[in-house]
Amino acid sequence: MQKITPFLWFNDNAEEAMNHYTSIFKNSKIKSVTRYGEGGPGPKGAVMSGTFQLEGQEFMALNGGPQFTFTPAISLFVSCETQQEVDELWEKLSEGGAGSRCGWLVDKYGLSWQIIPTLLGEMLQDKDAQKSQRVMKAMLQMDKIDMDALKQAYDG
Repeated sequence: MQKITPFLWFNDNAEEAMNHYTSIFKNSKIKSVTRYGEGGPGPKGAVMSGTFQLEGQEFMALNGGPQFTFTPAISLFVSCETQQEVDELWEKLSEGGAGSRCGWLVDKYGLSWQIIPTLLGEMLQDKDAQKSQRVMKAMLQMDKIDMDALKQAYDG
């Protein structure tokens, strides 16, 4: 059992979001859905809450109403091994949302994601400060991360 689980507050589209996210990530599934019954605070049959997994990470979702919305102060960091994975996740998650700088995007539900190749972390931690500074400078110019451009900056 996972000790700490991110809990995501949606207005009224938690089920749609869970279906969307589980369709994007390969090792993912909806685990449970709780619906309102007769006389509940929501319409009968509407989703109240649910649990789902993305790549083995468990999440909870709630249709809590419009009182709270997501901010970029919390984001989901996704480590990617290939440019194809970066491209695919960027395209699917930013659809209906907006891309931002340095691998960040906001999806159509307002949730922030960072789509980051593992290569970037390795390069930024290089013992050669000039190499890591060139990579940082290149990354700061990007929205979606381009691994080939990072490699070019790294090699000088």
